[in-house]
Amino acid sequence: MKSKLTWHHMYQSEAARIIFIALLTAITGELKVIPFAGETFRFALGGIVFFLLILIYPPKSVLRTGFVTSVVVVLFRIIEQLWLGADLAESVQMHLPVFLFYILFAMGWHFVGLEKFKSHPLQLGALAFLFEIVGNTAEHAVRNWWTAHYLLDLKEWSILVGVALLRSFFTVGLYSSVALSKEKQRVREILGIGSELYAETLYLQKSMDHMERITASSYDLYRKLQQEHQRPLGIQALQIAQEIHEVKKDSQRILAGLSQLTKREEMSVFSLSTVMEMVQSANHKYSKMLGKQVTFHIRQTSDFQTEQQILLLAILNNLVANAVEAIERTGTVRMIVSQTEGQVCFQIIDDGKGISADHEMLIFEPGFTTKYGDHGAQATGIGLSHVKAITESLGGSVEVIASEKGTHFKVKIPLERLQK
Repeated sequence: MKSKLTWHHMYQSEAARIIFIALLTAITGELKVIPFAGETFRFALGGIVFFLLILIYPPKSVLRTGFVTSVVVVLFRIIEQLWLGADLAESVQMHLPVFLFYILFAMGWHFVGLEKFKSHPLQLGALAFLFEIVGNTAEHAVRNWWTAHYLLDLKEWSILVGVALLRSFFTVGLYSSVALSKEKQRVREILGIGSELYAETLYLQKSMDHMERITASSYDLYRKLQQEHQRPLGIQALQIAQEIHEVKKDSQRILAGLSQLTKREEMSVFSLSTVMEMVQSANHKYSKMLGKQVTFHIRQTSDFQTEQQILLLAILNNLVANAVEAIERTGTVRMIVSQTEGQVCFQIIDDGKGISADHEMLIFEPGFTTKYGDHGAQATGIGLSHVKAITESLGGSVEVIASEKGTHFKVKIPLERLQK
């Protein structure tokens, strides 16, 4: 039953596409130039539209599309003439030859295979030129034979050739510009995905470096506990080190896969503006994950190359993530970067629920937190103490300007410790 419904849906889609092409071709066919005085032969926009549509929206069967289009165009023109008061027999004789143009044009593409030539503009234009000449010659010759009993002369046929050349390569050029625009869009999307993946590999590398330090610290703790004959605690510290090491090995395998996917090159130097963009991108995703609508604004008056991107990401991501968490549902986070008196100043300002004055002196203490998870579990409270420790390791300082209408963090780091 499912396969029947799928086939029916596909058939309906194909039928709708063919009808759309046929109707648009018939309508645009009324925009025309009549080159031969006293004749009904026309060079119409419909031929260009038909060719362009089967290029941009290729039907499953060009031949079927050509047949339906031929019938629709002939009926459209006959009905139009009847509505204007023309005789039926005369209208049929006048417009039936146009059937030959569209059916011969479609037959040509059906037998050579349109899709094979879409990426080769010169061959595509040459074949379109050939099929245009065949179709137009057949249509014009039949109409002349029926009405005046003579075939094409050299002047008329040379006009057909010139118009066929112009229309064919004009249509191919138009299609190529559309196809190029789509290809540029795809390239932009691919580059966007690649840049995001590259950013994720950088975050993963940062986490791995952090895990390496934790593993070393845990193992050092194990050795000290062993020396102090604290065997149960020493074994627990060793187990922690082993578990972290396993997580690191898994992360290494993921990083290796991402590196192959992005073909990334090692970069030891980043611009400060790139770091800020990475912080914004990561926390925009984080806010979406939390179901919040957070608007981010970056105002940066200083930019330079830095080798401290890992430490800066650790500082800024902690502060911006806290700002996102402080916002209830919708809000704004502003990130301001400036430089004065040899100091680089980073300001993170949110309009969330804020920090009370009682907590202002405590928030940088390890373990202090006012945040709880969805199931009532208390947060670790090490984020801001980590920010303070890193900032001070760079010779800087961090302060908070707290209020009940939002929070304002200000981090100052000497320029010489950041700028390469």
